[in-house]
Amino acid sequence: MREISRRGVLGLAAGAAVAGLAGCGRDHTRSRRAPGGGTGPTGTAYSAHPIGDGSTSDTGPQPHQPVPERLEPGQRPPQFVVFSWDGAGELDDGLFSRFRKVADDHGAKMTFFLSGIYLLPESRKDLYRPPNNPVGASAIGYLSDTHVRATLEQVRLAWLEGHEIGTHFNGHFCAGSGSVGRWTPADWRSEIEQAVSFVENWRTNTGFDDLPALPFDYRRELTGGRTPCLLGRDGLLPTAARLGWRYDASAPGGLQMWPGRLLGMWNLPLQSVPFPGHSFEVLSMDYNMLANQSANSTRGNPANYPEWERQARDAYLSGFLRAYETNRAPLFIGNHFERWNGGIYMDAVEDALRRIADHDEVRMVSFRQFADWLDVQDPAVLAKLRTLGPGLPPPGGWRRFLAQERIPTRGGGPVSPGPLGEGDPRNGASPPAGTAPILS
Repeated sequence: MREISRRGVLGLAAGAAVAGLAGCGRDHTRSRRAPGGGTGPTGTAYSAHPIGDGSTSDTGPQPHQPVPERLEPGQRPPQFVVFSWDGAGELDDGLFSRFRKVADDHGAKMTFFLSGIYLLPESRKDLYRPPNNPVGASAIGYLSDTHVRATLEQVRLAWLEGHEIGTHFNGHFCAGSGSVGRWTPADWRSEIEQAVSFVENWRTNTGFDDLPALPFDYRRELTGGRTPCLLGRDGLLPTAARLGWRYDASAPGGLQMWPGRLLGMWNLPLQSVPFPGHSFEVLSMDYNMLANQSANSTRGNPANYPEWERQARDAYLSGFLRAYETNRAPLFIGNHFERWNGGIYMDAVEDALRRIADHDEVRMVSFRQFADWLDVQDPAVLAKLRTLGPGLPPPGGWRRFLAQERIPTRGGGPVSPGPLGEGDPRNGASPPAGTAPILS
């Protein structure tokens, strides 16, 4: 997806939801303090062990993490919903801080895919050496020093509140000979190392000495990401697998089905959801709504804004209800901190989140938390869930459908049905016919 490359613009880049269920259960927090520590946003004390130049620090396990629990035989799965944000920088419009509050108000955890160069001042852009592009190049520009500071503060608070800090990599190159779609595994390794370096060395790179360290070891915390424009997975996945990543969220147009593994990682794609007023489905991301409403223009006719906002909100809710009332497949929503078309997509996703939170058995979690839950499930149960297509309820009801499902081995224990390949239709790799343009 094209990004608006001007300075200061990020470009394309409650009740039932909180309670423990057989999906994500108890909230795992810690309360300990030592010299060099600090307190989180709720006053929780933590100790800190500086890493490198002190830009980051090891403060122990992340607070506010649910303890995943295995489904009981015959138990209906929770409805998981993941809200994720590409780029994740804080500008004057305060969208990062706005959605941290929205999450807190409704018991949600989110995934923030940080673009590494959002912590690199433009005056130091020569430190970025993007594969197959000029030194310092970036399709999304760089943030002002003020916005770098604001982004650092938001990332720190988000992690302390239990949200995931993933990666959207760096320069967001979507076209030409330097496009991420052409990158090799070695190119992706370089891009990832640089993204991590910009997080681990922001203090040296910025010269800021009055901000607290980020309270996590990013190399350990980074377990997944989303590629720019949803391009380049063929090159990325081998590298991500070698790095031990647990999931990838870059696939476009996935069906609303239970996910499988690819190269050992959970394949968690953006999904095709019903698009109100149209015969085709649309990708579960704000820019794809925009592309089909205002022909890729971020400043369409204001007279259409109210209808477009309702349409975007109802697309998310239609996808949610289709899963919630049938196969309980997780819903993945991707967005950007942008005020495209007057900010209607920010209002639409907030409205959708609020309505989703009103439903029972909903778990609004990060990608990493969802991967945690998948990891503890009986592989045979997950295989059975993957037989349910979009909008298909379990035959005979959940109690009958998910009776004890185990595939015996010589040792008597369950075995995994195996990873799903690129061509396996259960991966949802190919969008249904008539789907709107796939962009990111």
